[in-house]
Amino acid sequence: MHLEVMVPTAMASLVLLMAVWPTANARRVAPLIEDDWARRPHRAAECSFGKQIRELGSTWFADLGPPFGVMYCIKCECIPVQKKRRIVARVQCRNIKNECPKLSCEDPVLLPGRCCKSCRGDFGPDIVQDLPVQLTSEEEERSLKHFGTLLTGRTWQNQRRDDYLASYNVAYDYVATGRFTFHRKNLYYSFYLSSGTPRPKHVQFVDGGGSILEEQTLEAVGGLYQNATGKLCGVWRRVPRDYRKLLREERLHVTLSWGPQSYLTGQLSRYRALATEQFSALMEPVSLSSVSGGGATAIVSASSASAPSIHVALVFNGVFLPTDVSDVPLVVQLEHLEKDYVVLREEIYVRKPSDELNFAEVRSAISGADLRLLARGKLSISLISSRDPLGLRLVGSVGPRATCDLYQTLLTPEGPSVSSGLAWAFLDRAGALRYGVQLVGLEEESPLVTLVDDGGKRRTELEDLTPSLLGEVANGSLDRPGPRLLEPLFNGELSVVAASHVGTVLRGRLQQRPVADAKDSPAPVLLRRPGVDPVHPGPVGLVWIAIDLDCALHYELEMTGFPEAIDQDRSFHLYLETMPLLVQGAPVARRLLEEFNGYSLEGSVTGLSPVELYRIESGIGFLEVTDKNDNRLLKAPFKARAPLSCLPHYADNDVASVVAYNLQPPQSELETGACFHGTRFYEDGTQWTSSSDPCSMCHCHRGLAKCDPVPCPNLPCAPAKRIKPGPKQCCPICAVGINSTSTSNVTRGCTLAGQFHLAGSSWHPYLPPSGFDTCAVCTCDAMTLEVKCPRVQCPALECEECEAFRPDKKACCRQCPLPNSAVTPKPTPTPSASDAMRLPRDQAATSTRRTPEEILANGGCKYPYSEPYENGAEWHPRIHSHGEMKCVKCRCKNGDIRCDRKRCPRSLCASIAQQMKRGEYVAEVDDCCTAQCRRARRHHRNNNHHPAMVPRHSVTPRELS
Repeated sequence: MHLEVMVPTAMASLVLLMAVWPTANARRVAPLIEDDWARRPHRAAECSFGKQIRELGSTWFADLGPPFGVMYCIKCECIPVQKKRRIVARVQCRNIKNECPKLSCEDPVLLPGRCCKSCRGDFGPDIVQDLPVQLTSEEEERSLKHFGTLLTGRTWQNQRRDDYLASYNVAYDYVATGRFTFHRKNLYYSFYLSSGTPRPKHVQFVDGGGSILEEQTLEAVGGLYQNATGKLCGVWRRVPRDYRKLLREERLHVTLSWGPQSYLTGQLSRYRALATEQFSALMEPVSLSSVSGGGATAIVSASSASAPSIHVALVFNGVFLPTDVSDVPLVVQLEHLEKDYVVLREEIYVRKPSDELNFAEVRSAISGADLRLLARGKLSISLISSRDPLGLRLVGSVGPRATCDLYQTLLTPEGPSVSSGLAWAFLDRAGALRYGVQLVGLEEESPLVTLVDDGGKRRTELEDLTPSLLGEVANGSLDRPGPRLLEPLFNGELSVVAASHVGTVLRGRLQQRPVADAKDSPAPVLLRRPGVDPVHPGPVGLVWIAIDLDCALHYELEMTGFPEAIDQDRSFHLYLETMPLLVQGAPVARRLLEEFNGYSLEGSVTGLSPVELYRIESGIGFLEVTDKNDNRLLKAPFKARAPLSCLPHYADNDVASVVAYNLQPPQSELETGACFHGTRFYEDGTQWTSSSDPCSMCHCHRGLAKCDPVPCPNLPCAPAKRIKPGPKQCCPICAVGINSTSTSNVTRGCTLAGQFHLAGSSWHPYLPPSGFDTCAVCTCDAMTLEVKCPRVQCPALECEECEAFRPDKKACCRQCPLPNSAVTPKPTPTPSASDAMRLPRDQAATSTRRTPEEILANGGCKYPYSEPYENGAEWHPRIHSHGEMKCVKCRCKNGDIRCDRKRCPRSLCASIAQQMKRGEYVAEVDDCCTAQCRRARRHHRNNNHHPAMVPRHSVTPRELS
């Protein structure tokens, strides 16, 4: 028996593993392999098992979560699988029960965390081992830095190519050079392209056999940094250990691809000169006819000490004649770009020339003036064949080094202050230093912003950036930075200082950082602590944010200002918040991006909705850093440009779309049903007075805001005795018993449902979502400030109860059907304190045997405006304007309250429907069912639903209260 099964998930793995679990006579089966290539055609060479990402080459025990836990007899591996020219990762799990050794003891035991039994006293290692410790030491990172490559038409010939790549290469005359740095499992790459080389479509990392280990698609147009510097920047994240070994052994290659028949390939090699590289040059042939497919790169460093000097390391090809076999003379020349002025001319010899790659070095002393020309991008470098100087010549201008890096720092106060800031800078293609500074808390102190060299014994002020400071932001460039500024910048000794006349000083030292996805954005965002303490301002943060073509959000975070006593491994959480509008009460969508340790973070997140991406682009997104206990440490709004293909078809930062959006909010929204009205959001179920019309009451019901005009109740006093209390009061009040000249009445009053009413006023209660109840009148007693809300007292009827009916929907009382009835309606008596319902008051009698705490402890239920109910109790709820709701019954069961309306039989509703259809009089046999059946009849006419059965409707205590 031989079985091979393809499984997509961990749970599917468990089911199939159980199906092939070995018995005593079973044979070993083939491993289980996960295959989801069709769903992720361009995924990285790593495995996903459950919710964990596994590195290529790693092994682990299958953890299926509760209730199964870790399956110690199921060993999984992340293995490489060849798929055409690509290497992809697969999860392979197998049952290792049959691999257990035979034991000689009679009573073997199974130790925790083991698959195989062992003899007592034998504590040797099990044959099943989990992942070995991953190599992340500083020594490994140092051994994987400072790699470079030269890509020309002559450097790809050692690569095996398949048939789909034709023998003729369109990109044969293109020239490019690259730099590579490994940091925290990520390989950062940078490329300089020649002037005649277009931007490639793909970057591929390949092995010696031409198999693609990693492929990345490049955007047609770079970001701010790439366009300003003319470089191509990116990062290969989470490089597997097997591929790091290829890099360490210089067996890794990189390919720039423009199409199936257009590509360049070069080998990643160590160059010692890259450790001190300050300037770079990409050198192209002057004449393609004689140097086709050739090129060179120069690695330049200089020193401005007492004896200024320059060091040039060259990697080149294409400057040899067919007859050049050994000891070939070449000339290295450094000259002024605009003037006929030679700075350096040295002759070198190549002992054994190669058609692919050659290496040479030049060291020489130069003057301080020439060194300044070098720093300002005024020099070019040439590599010339002594035997054919006109035909075999490579030329290129010397500019900033080819690595994609910028310099950034957080500005922290040197003393107690609430001020903070950030600064960043980079060198563009012309060699100018572009910078940005943001200061917070110094707007009124007119600070001075300077660049200071902190490398020597004395701090030296180098440049004044104050003229570019507008408000709290300074943006500008220094066109001619010399060695005096560049050397401390390259060495990490250049500081940005902001000092005010009142003594506040902010300082930070610019540190080099590699540029990847996030740092290609225009500027970083400053994260500050909410509610900063003026004595202890706390930490600050700096974050870069960008959105790529795949709608993934990339971020790079750096924090400082934490107490030194806190360990570097302190755990933090990074959250993303978005909201429809920056208004009061706006609902917030909040998601956890990442949990991390330490004071820096670099990551990305996919799966953001188009609505979230639109809010981020609109500047209504927030990043928040909390500790492991969710205490808020840092927060700031941010804005990032998103590709048009990632955005929704509608915008939700206008009122109409916000309301429509809230009708059907996405699953990611944490709070749904909020209503936008006026200038703010209101939660579902709330009521308020309209800001534009004080005589309108509004409420929010299922995402829609509805407003109703305030109806004024009839007053018992004569019109001459009525007064208007104030401009914001909609209804008059009776002046009887009230001293109209007293100002105390203006501030005295009653509060009901969050609304204030003056002493002596009366009003109809507002009951969302039905609106105003005109069948009840609430009053605020002028003396006791007690609210009374009695219902309208209906006159007694002499006709039968079943014959009475209501003349219209708004009628509070029923009438007899006979028009010639001699019944004289009795006058409505004035409600007395005995039959008025006072608010607030208890609706259930307080138990004399149990305290409320004892009732709740035994499964009782809390209820608004009432003592708690016993577990198992039933009652009809009461509301202040309608009294007891006999059609609704509530029950208390184990602390939960459920209220249900009375369910009416189908036969009764069918009978009422037939009577209404024939136009006959419908007697109110049952108040609850008659009203429900009539409502169902009207619902049927409007929505074409059958009214024969009134569904059971559950209501919540919040709706009743």
